[in-house]
Amino acid sequence: MAVPNRLGCYSDPLCQYSHRVRLVLAEKDVAADLIDVLEGEYPEHLAEVNPYGTVPTLVDRDLALYDSMIILEYLDERYPHPPLLPAYPVARADIRMLAYRVQRDWCAQADLILDKKTKETARTKARKELRESLTGVAPVFSSMPYFMSEELTLVDCCLLPLLWRLPELGIDLPRAAQPLLDYMSRNFARPAFQASLTEAERLMRT
Repeated sequence: MAVPNRLGCYSDPLCQYSHRVRLVLAEKDVAADLIDVLEGEYPEHLAEVNPYGTVPTLVDRDLALYDSMIILEYLDERYPHPPLLPAYPVARADIRMLAYRVQRDWCAQADLILDKKTKETARTKARKELRESLTGVAPVFSSMPYFMSEELTLVDCCLLPLLWRLPELGIDLPRAAQPLLDYMSRNFARPAFQASLTEAERLMRT
């Protein structure tokens, strides 16, 4: 398969970071050529646009982007409706900081759990810490329909792909996390979220 001539995305059908990009594309109803790239099976033409050969990689004509947050912000600016970042600088900075915390506190733990090189003791510790952290923050989700926001933002687009993977991570949230479970149920049912799922991802919750 050649490098796409229109908007294209090299995407791992199992990767939470690729899922982020697919979710934003779906929320904005943007058509893109999705090119499945399995871990360890990177096509030569990916290296032509991304010297690191990583996914997700977004290609828009002569532009190639290969960091998920850079891709998400680019898509939000390139396709401004519906907006996924606030208009005002302070509010935008708040959203970026929340996204940073989601990455540092939760997504990184998930990466550790899923990494085949991680020792079982470290994996068990990361699983326990992630479960406890999500349970602890759950009450926050009772006050607004989205994460710290009345509108869907890029933070939700980072968090929801992680939460979808909780069964794969071996994490079952307790009843005390009901506000978070309700948030998950509402947003997993969104048409855009359903459209963002690959067949491999659907199997994570069957």
